[in-house]
Amino acid sequence: MIKLRRWNALKEISLLKLRFQSNRRTFCSKRRQLFAMSSSTMELTFLGTGSAYPSPSRGASCVILKMDDGSWMFDCGEGSQIQLQKSKVRAGKVNKIFISHLHGDHMFGLPGLLCTISGNNQRSEPLEIFGPVGLRRFIRTSLELSRTMLGFSYIVHEMKVLPCQIPPDVQKWKIEDSCNEQRLHPNERKGCLIEADSDNVWTLLSNDKISVKAVHLKHRIPSFGFCIQEAASPGKLDLSKLSLQGVKPGPWCKEVKEGRIVTLPDGRTIDPADVVGPPKPGRKVIIMGDTCNSSEIYTVGMDADVLVHEATLQNSLKDMALEKGHSTPAFRLLAHSTFSTLILLGMAAEVGKDLRIRLLVLTHFSQRYMPVSDEYEEEETVSILVKEAQEIMGPNRVLAAEDFLSITIPLRPAPQTEGSEVNEHNLAVFKQSSALKEDHAENSQVKKKVLKHNGEENELTSTEEVKAKRLKVEEPPS
Repeated sequence: MIKLRRWNALKEISLLKLRFQSNRRTFCSKRRQLFAMSSSTMELTFLGTGSAYPSPSRGASCVILKMDDGSWMFDCGEGSQIQLQKSKVRAGKVNKIFISHLHGDHMFGLPGLLCTISGNNQRSEPLEIFGPVGLRRFIRTSLELSRTMLGFSYIVHEMKVLPCQIPPDVQKWKIEDSCNEQRLHPNERKGCLIEADSDNVWTLLSNDKISVKAVHLKHRIPSFGFCIQEAASPGKLDLSKLSLQGVKPGPWCKEVKEGRIVTLPDGRTIDPADVVGPPKPGRKVIIMGDTCNSSEIYTVGMDADVLVHEATLQNSLKDMALEKGHSTPAFRLLAHSTFSTLILLGMAAEVGKDLRIRLLVLTHFSQRYMPVSDEYEEEETVSILVKEAQEIMGPNRVLAAEDFLSITIPLRPAPQTEGSEVNEHNLAVFKQSSALKEDHAENSQVKKKVLKHNGEENELTSTEEVKAKRLKVEEPPS
C-alpha cells in the first residue's frame, strides 16, 4: 500500500514537471515570436576572396549572407562547393543565389553547386537564382549537356541590362544570351525578366521583412551591385508606462509593438505612441560585383552597415586596374561624363566614406597579394591595400576579407534622442570569427610534408609550398 502511494506521488510529480516544461516551452516560443524581428541573425561569411581563379591560398569569389530563414549566396566562382563543404555553412540552407556578372570567377561553380545541393537536398521550395541576362542559358545548357537531373526545382530571374552596360565589342563578337522560354529544363520553373526603374534600380525582392535592390556597375561586361535592406523592427515596449496605467502585459503586447491600437477587456485603449519607443532601423548590407565605377550605388546605399567592395590592385597599379575594369582601395578617378563634364569616380574607400559606411570590407584581391602572415613581406600581403583604404576611412572601419572569415552584423540601436551621445562605430561592434570547420582546419595546418626527390627527403612547410607556387606574372583578365 505504501509503495503504491509512493508510486502515485512520483507519477504526479512527473506529470507536474512535464506540464511545467510544456508551459515553459510555450512561453519561450511566444516570447521568441514577440521579439523575432529584434533577434534575427545577419552574418557574412566569405568562402572565396580571390580574383581571376582559385589558388592555394584563396578561393574564387563567393560570399554567404546567413539569416534566420536560410542563407543567400552572392557569386559562385569555381570551387565554391568545396569551400562550402569546408565551412560551417550548410549547402541545403542556401535558398537564394545572386550572381553579379557572368565572368567565370563569379559563376563557373554554379552547375556543380546545384548538384551538391541536390545530393543533400531536403528542400520543398524552388531555389531562386538572380543574375544578368544570359545566366538562364548558362545554367540550362550546363545541366542539359551533362544530362543532369536535380532533386529540386529552380527558378532563374534575369536582370535586363541597360544600353550603357553592353560591351563595346558587341558588334564584332555577337553572342546569343537569351534562350527559348518554352523549352525549360525538367527541374526549371519559369522566371521573370526584371527591368530597371526610372532611377536605374532593379528591385529583385521586396516583402515586409527585407528587400534586395541592384544597381549597375562599370566593368568590361554587365555587372551589378546588390543592396540588402532589412525592414525596421518595432520599438521597445516600455513596461513602466503600462504599470503607471495599472495595466499588466498580455498577448496583446505584440499588436501594440506592431503599431496597432488595442482595446482591453475593460474598455481602455492602449496607443502605441504612448508606450512604444521609436522603431529600430533595419540593417543594410551592400555586396558589390566587379567595378571601376561604383557611383550608381549612391542611389540606394547611404548609411549602410557593411560595404563589401572589390580592391583588386593597390593604388600604384590603378592604370592596370582601370584597364581591366577593377578598383583600387582609395584612388579617386577624374573622368568625363556623357555630357563632357568632369566628375569624380571614387573607388572602395572613397565610396565607403561618401556613403557613411560603418564597416568597409575589401575583397576580390589579385593573387599577387597573400593573406596577412608573418612569413611574408608586408608589400606582398593585403595589408598594403588595407592601409591605403584606412587613409580615407580611418583605422577602425576597414577590414580585409579572408576565406572563411565570418562577420556578425549587430542590430542597429534605436535612434538617438536629442542631447544623447552618439557612439562612433568601429570594428569592435562587429563580431568576427572563422567559419572553417575544425577538421579541415587541422588538415590545412599540417606544417611539414616530406617530398622525395632523387632519393633524398626534403621538408617544406605548407606555406613555403604556397609561396613556391605563386606566379609572379600579370594576372589574366577576370
